[in-house]
Amino acid sequence: MIKAVIFDLDGTLLNRDESVKVFIAEQFERLNESLNHIPKEEYIRRFIELDNRGYVWKDKVYKQLINEFSIQGITWEELLEDYLTYFKENCVPFPKLLETLGKLKQDNYLIGMITNGKGQFQMDNIKALKIDSYINSILISEWEGVKKPDPIIFKRASERLKVYPKECVFIGDHPEKDVRAAQDGGMIGIWKRDHQWNEVEAEYVIDELDEIPTVIQQINSVS
Repeated sequence: MIKAVIFDLDGTLLNRDESVKVFIAEQFERLNESLNHIPKEEYIRRFIELDNRGYVWKDKVYKQLINEFSIQGITWEELLEDYLTYFKENCVPFPKLLETLGKLKQDNYLIGMITNGKGQFQMDNIKALKIDSYINSILISEWEGVKKPDPIIFKRASERLKVYPKECVFIGDHPEKDVRAAQDGGMIGIWKRDHQWNEVEAEYVIDELDEIPTVIQQINSVS
């Protein structure tokens, strides 16, 4: 019987791709005095490329941008500080986020989160989405000293929720770091479809967040 629903953040609850587009367009305007020699669309396109869906930390991204575009009058440290300060203001949720979490709470499921990333930065984004009050336990890799796909962080999440791994579903967009890692940790993996991948081995697949309560009902009916 499922007792806990544990989520990934980026690409699962936070529409990170869309958030990045909104943020980087606004950064260009905000810091236009130092960036106006670059075509806006080119600055946006190159940032998104270098960012690699969040897998490259922004110090490297901004150093590369300064080098490629010969940016003067602002340092990579200042660009990074702008990112840390303002990204949270551009967080775009996936549809039905609050409704889904509310429904899960109403149905008495515990809610957890495991996300890789920088501690305060990720927590700022969680709060910006207004979902922190729904979540019983949040594990962020920098603060935990371990990150997905290490099974330790999945085990730790279930322990903090005081349930067994087999009583948890884990929902994420990454086939290896989320779905398979959760399965290896003894949980049931649910893949939130991401069109970056085609063939994904997952016990359950969703396209929208509001499908989750129905999927859990299906799991409980056969367990």
